Amino acid sequence: MTEIASLAVSIGDLRLKNPVLTASGTFGYGLEFTRFFDISKLGGFCTKGLSLEPMPGNAPERIAETPAGMLNAIGLENVGTEQFLSEKLPRLEAYDTHVIANIFGKTIEEFIAIVERLNPYPKVSAYELNISCPNIEQGGIEFGHDRVQTDRVVRAVKRVSEKPVWVKLSPNVTDVSAFARTCEDAGADAVSLVNTFVGMSVDIHRRRAVLSNRSGGLSGPAIRPLAVRLVYEVSQAVEIPVIGIGGIGTPQDALEFMLAGASAIQVGTANFHDPLASLKIVQGLRDYCSEHRITDINQIIATV
Repeated sequence: MTEIASLAVSIGDLRLKNPVLTASGTFGYGLEFTRFFDISKLGGFCTKGLSLEPMPGNAPERIAETPAGMLNAIGLENVGTEQFLSEKLPRLEAYDTHVIANIFGKTIEEFIAIVERLNPYPKVSAYELNISCPNIEQGGIEFGHDRVQTDRVVRAVKRVSEKPVWVKLSPNVTDVSAFARTCEDAGADAVSLVNTFVGMSVDIHRRRAVLSNRSGGLSGPAIRPLAVRLVYEVSQAVEIPVIGIGGIGTPQDALEFMLAGASAIQVGTANFHDPLASLKIVQGLRDYCSEHRITDINQIIATV
């Protein structure tokens, strides 16, 4: 009889039943996908980004298809922390999976306020800081594009957090590894990368940008080789776990990231065209381990 491989991985002190998570903004609040499959079969999922107050997001057009990818300028639309706690989180108690709260704020004080509000709820297993958002106190600089501001926000959240803190890194900087080291030095428990690349699409007939915001975040298979390289480089630069994101839609894609150094992965754009993509990846990882006689998936991490 073939031994069933262990797919369990650890991200710091957080133990996941398998390394497959879903990426923020692509899986709603988890509940939207429960009609397709039992989300308890996932290692966890990252919520749609949560702000202190509800946000309406940008005006249409907010999404555009591109070759092998997608541009989005949703504008961080979300229900806000209070409505998430009153309407979404209680329903998630029924599912045996980790809820990773992706959070963002215009100021460090907003990050702190969200974390303090979420801290008392055991169902929230960790925080993922979206630091690719304007820091109003610093004249519009994004936290994730300035290492001093990155250090400040991570340290501030770690001081008040009662749960692990992950930091989602932007690829739109000169040296992602340097930002990862800053996060590690500031006490982050893990880094997740990459967030979307900045892109633009033009309607040649109307002679205008397709998106109302002009530019947007490029995701999907088009960015996967770029993301794999950055995950490989960052995993060589830090000791904390790295979570890979970027164009993952198949078990083969997930394995690329794990071999390159990711301890877990997040499925993003693939959720839009195949709601079962993440579930198929879990099974595909199990099949791969069986085929290659691997008893513990941790044996393949960072073996490139």
